[in-house]
Parts: sequence; C-alpha cells; structure tokens
Amino acid sequence: MSSKYPIIASVTKDDQLAKVLESDVTRVNLMTGHIGNLESIVEQLHRAGKQVYVHLEMVGGLGRDAHAVGYLAEKFKVDGIVTTKSNSIAAARQAGIKSIQRIFIIDTAALQTAVRMINSIQPDEVELMPGLMPRVIKELKNMIKQPLIVGGLIRYEKEIVEALDSGADFISIGDPNMWSCQ
Repeated sequence: MSSKYPIIASVTKDDQLAKVLESDVTRVNLMTGHIGNLESIVEQLHRAGKQVYVHLEMVGGLGRDAHAVGYLAEKFKVDGIVTTKSNSIAAARQAGIKSIQRIFIIDTAALQTAVRMINSIQPDEVELMPGLMPRVIKELKNMIKQPLIVGGLIRYEKEIVEALDSGADFISIGDPNMWSCQ
C-alpha cells in the first residue's frame, strides 16, 4: 500500500508482538497477554516507542474496577485503556491515563444509547465496532466530539479509505500485514 493511514495495531495474539515491535505503528491496543507477562510486554512496546492501551476485558487476570485501572497506570505505566465498561472511563481519568470507549452498534437503539453514554462519561476516544459502516461512522462522528476509531472486519485498503472518508480518525486493525499502511 502506497499511502499512509492512521493505523492502530490491535494485538490479539502473542505471536503478533514481534511483528508490532518491528512495525512503524506508534499505537497498540493490547488484547493479549495476562497479568503475569503484562509488565514485560508493555516495557518492550514502550522501548520500541509505542503507546500502549490495554483492553481491560481481553487481557487475562485484570479486574474491571477502579483499582485495576489504577494498578495498570501505576505499576505497568500503560498509556491508556480500552473498555466496553463505562465505569472504567472515570477510573482512567482518575488514574491520569487515556481511555477508549469501545462500542458495538447493531441497531438504531444501540447507537442512541452509545451516544448518550459517550456524552455522559466523556472518554478520550471512541472505538466503533464493526468499522465497515460508512453511514453510521458519519452519523456518530457528527454526534460526538471525541476522536473516532473504527475497527473490526476491515481487510482491504479501500475499506480504510472509505472509513477515513466517512469521518474516522483512526483505524484499528489486527492484521499485521495492514500495519505497514500507517
């Protein structure tokens, strides 16, 4: 791919770590590992110049309360969290780290509920799943003030371009072959 895009690496498997360390991607949404190896993973990523956002619901052994978020910030020095739980957004703010609210839009009611929640809890960024919905990307972008990340099921450069043209600020992708697009 010839163009550069704002790609966020979604690392979902341990074997992707070596690839993301070698990539030019500067942001990583970490969705693998566990409390026992998290410190090592975060240190490696930071040494490689990457920002690390830990997905609370995907990394093993983490609680989902304010104490877990504070521990991630203090002990592991993560840059932020990714979560589907709105109560963790306030905990991230309290801990002095960034937050990404991940939302899943399946119908109009889910969209309306997500917008109310986003406007109420004020995450730093919002991640819309799945990311292959140009009309919904446009609508959501017009209803929130946060940067919008889209991800899920994106496989081709034309889908990246379409999402960006629809208003997405970043594209979250789990395929290491797509990380070079950044």
